[in-house]
Amino acid sequence: METVRVALGARSYPIHIGPGAIDSAELYRPHLSRGKVAIVTNPVVGPRYLGRVKAALMRAGAVETFDVLAEDGEQAKSWASLEKVIDALLGARMGRDGMIVALGGGVIGDLAGFAAAVYQRGIGYLQVPTTLLAQVDSSVGGKTAVNHARGKNMVGAFHQPRAVIADTGTLASLPPRELRAGLAEVIKHGFALDAELAAWLEANIARLLAQDAGALAHVVRRSCELKAQVVAADELEAGHRALLNFGHTFGHAIEAGAGYGKWLHGEAVAAGMVIAANLSVRAGLLQAGDAARLRGVVERAGLPAVPPAWPADRYLELMAADKKVAGGRMRYVVLEAVGRAVLRNDLREVDVRAAIDAATKASPTAAASL
Repeated sequence: METVRVALGARSYPIHIGPGAIDSAELYRPHLSRGKVAIVTNPVVGPRYLGRVKAALMRAGAVETFDVLAEDGEQAKSWASLEKVIDALLGARMGRDGMIVALGGGVIGDLAGFAAAVYQRGIGYLQVPTTLLAQVDSSVGGKTAVNHARGKNMVGAFHQPRAVIADTGTLASLPPRELRAGLAEVIKHGFALDAELAAWLEANIARLLAQDAGALAHVVRRSCELKAQVVAADELEAGHRALLNFGHTFGHAIEAGAGYGKWLHGEAVAAGMVIAANLSVRAGLLQAGDAARLRGVVERAGLPAVPPAWPADRYLELMAADKKVAGGRMRYVVLEAVGRAVLRNDLREVDVRAAIDAATKASPTAAASL
């Protein structure tokens, strides 16, 4: 078992990483009070892990547990799903001393975390991520949200978990598509923040696709270390934390425009990173060879490097609702080098349009299968 700490003063918390973590009562015990515990999960994850989590909670001293099932997939990040969770908490007469456990992938983590943020003005919650994407990214940092028809994650709150319990053993049960989607966020961490990780990915992507336990443990730990450092420096995304959104401005547009759920979040981010790298080159910030390196890793990971062939106007329309618009100007996360992302609000629209057009007209890759 390894532990990475997110240093946020009174809101600091541990990220426990290792096989079998989900069964460890000792990891849950410090965060329980005398209140009830609601486990929010979905029909795919629940049958595999709900019984194990309940058993660990009871060994840890939980007084009473109950479960709330949300839908599977991105459609669960909705007002209707949030209302269902809140209704279950009220029906169980959960007080402010209660606790929510988010058991599942990034969707469940965002939904359950947002419910914890707003229920009775805020209660505690634990993240128990079971997908690679959630373990390396979305379970860490306290971003919680549901989607709106006009944009991804447009209604939410910053609400830090009490702890993250990342059982790397759960990754063995991931379908290949879900595993690949998680790799997109690992690629993001490397190319945006850590050139050494980016190079490691170029050499080891086949091990990750083969679900090599050691390789997966390495990228989970390193991704959590990188994200913990960024969150500790900029919890509320006033500046530096926005670098974690590399590929996301374009990716969120793809998700919203295609209809939530058609593209997995990681797939959309992968294609979005390719556009962002193209933009970096056209803006004179990045060498073309480095953009090609990123695209090569995306393709070798089995992720889509070709975004939907919509006109640039459609992308710009969808991105206009993005949270990274400030003062009427879009802020783009672009690369100055592998491992060094920057936030810019002075890029020319002509370059943005050209980057989109170049990406959408590229040779078909894994996007054809979506």
